[in-house]
Amino acid sequence: MTATRFESGSIVLDTTIPNLGPAKIPSPLSYCRFANEEQGLSLFLDHDQVEELGDEVVPLTFEPAGPRRHVYFDTSKTKCAIVTCGGLCPGINDVIRAIVMEAYHNYRVPAVLGIKYGLEGFIPRYGHDVVELTPALVGDIHQFGGTILGSSRGPQSPEEIVDALERMNVNILFMIGGDGTMKAVRSITGEINQRRLKISVIGIPKTIDNDINFISQSFGFETAVDKATEAIQCAHTEAVGAMNGIGLVKLMGRESGFIAAQATLSLKEVNFVLVPETPFTLHGEDGLLNALAQRLRERSHAVIVVAEGAGQHLLSGSHDTDASGNPILGDIATLLRTEIKSHFDKLGIPHTLKYIDPSYIIRSVPANANDRVYCGFLGQNAVHAGMAGKTGMVVAKLMDRYIHLPLDLVTSKRRKLNIISDFWRAVLESTGQSHLAGMVPPEARSCPRA
Repeated sequence: MTATRFESGSIVLDTTIPNLGPAKIPSPLSYCRFANEEQGLSLFLDHDQVEELGDEVVPLTFEPAGPRRHVYFDTSKTKCAIVTCGGLCPGINDVIRAIVMEAYHNYRVPAVLGIKYGLEGFIPRYGHDVVELTPALVGDIHQFGGTILGSSRGPQSPEEIVDALERMNVNILFMIGGDGTMKAVRSITGEINQRRLKISVIGIPKTIDNDINFISQSFGFETAVDKATEAIQCAHTEAVGAMNGIGLVKLMGRESGFIAAQATLSLKEVNFVLVPETPFTLHGEDGLLNALAQRLRERSHAVIVVAEGAGQHLLSGSHDTDASGNPILGDIATLLRTEIKSHFDKLGIPHTLKYIDPSYIIRSVPANANDRVYCGFLGQNAVHAGMAGKTGMVVAKLMDRYIHLPLDLVTSKRRKLNIISDFWRAVLESTGQSHLAGMVPPEARSCPRA
């Protein structure tokens, strides 16, 4: 069997999943194909999953997701809880619904609790109510965006959270959230282990920015790209409707430009896409402003897509952070609008610029059909993992297979666009902006400019 651990220099990949103990109780599921845990699922990893691997290909074995022949918990006496944390994202309600339906209808659990307003809901001083989630209550929530439970940002004491879990007699906690939430899963699991409690904690990774390490595509991302392309199409319509028209669209993406890049590839109407991974310049021969002026001379219109975290090197940051510990970003859109106007006024080129920021519309809409299917699998597999006594892990899809991932792999760093990749090359070919400074690192330039 392929190894579950790979170590080379500073790279350590360990796919071992913690268990609360041996699963001895026959599964209550009467018909299904049980996952073969002893055999595992062998996958070959390369730089698409682990950028540091370079040209190396590493075979690793992962635990397959899915129901087990034997479970750890007596499901008729098991109490579950669900909490949603961080920013909104299409599909959260779908995951909640999938967990509740699977737990009630297939495992026959007596109760699933909903923790209100994120991790604050565990802390008595905030005074948030706990709601019992039943099939009747969650039956229609997938038709709406957001989260029925509410959310919040910011760390809370793992000691107080585990105190609350003990008071409520919770056996399995499902935590839906992004990078910060997955780090909270690790802290809570550590506190549970220190107290020698038998509580399973399962993470369901959520991030509209698609920036959780090892997760090739997070739920809600496809819906976000769909809505982003609508905004870009509107910007293009505005741009072609005026002489020297410029459409500027700002999309979400604090440290990773996946939404901007994917939407650019989808629509083919974008002439410049700016992402946090590429330190572009504004002025000079290979700067954005010079390229934009040339584009208007040739075609009389242009569309620019910028991720919110792009160009922070051009802004004077405040070094402040938000409640989740993320740096507060400078306003790249205002900088671009100011610099574009100043540059074209100096050149004497009349222009019209239309600015569109659909960020909160994108993250607040219901999930599309494909994301709903994805969310359903994640919710169901999370319940299977929790019932089997797995803990300190996340459910994920890797290479179209649903697997269990240990927390250390998903919390080691944020996932970012690899700008030495076929994907980024396709983006540059779509926009024609590879000549801009910062778009391609020197080591990736195999051909000189004509």
